[in-house]
Amino acid sequence: MTQDRPLHRAKQPRSFLAGPYGHPFHPIMVTIPIGTWIASVVFDIVGFTVDEPEPYVAGARLLILIGIVGAIIAAALGLMDLSQIQSGTRARRTALIHMSLNLLVTALFAISLIVRLNASDEEVSITGFVLSVVGVLVLSVSGYLGGMLAYRYGVRVADEATQVSEGF
Repeated sequence: MTQDRPLHRAKQPRSFLAGPYGHPFHPIMVTIPIGTWIASVVFDIVGFTVDEPEPYVAGARLLILIGIVGAIIAAALGLMDLSQIQSGTRARRTALIHMSLNLLVTALFAISLIVRLNASDEEVSITGFVLSVVGVLVLSVSGYLGGMLAYRYGVRVADEATQVSEGF
């Protein structure tokens, strides 16, 4: 089997900071913002249903902040992976859309956090909640595209010969 040169390049790490061959750090790091942002929406929903929502309001804010920090780290790692994808390819276009959506999601959650910091702790901010729900919906689309990058285009996935020879 001949190796497609641009595809082979997209499988290689740009730097050791991006993770070793066949095991990129970007997909690991994205679990932090995904998990914390979804949990913040769950905290909001619980906050709407209880008599004393203050702990859930505070928890949602903290989760959003942790997610933003995680998103910044994930973005830096993702940019290293993006730099290895050849321009003019479908994988590159998909990666640019994926990145743009993730920047939008991070901005939505940052705005949600600002709104929440300026709101009362005594009830869940409706505006903050709506921004977070929209953020999670856009994040779902972006996650789908991230899956395409890995599973359809094989970006940063070890090639099949390596998987067989090393028992992946």
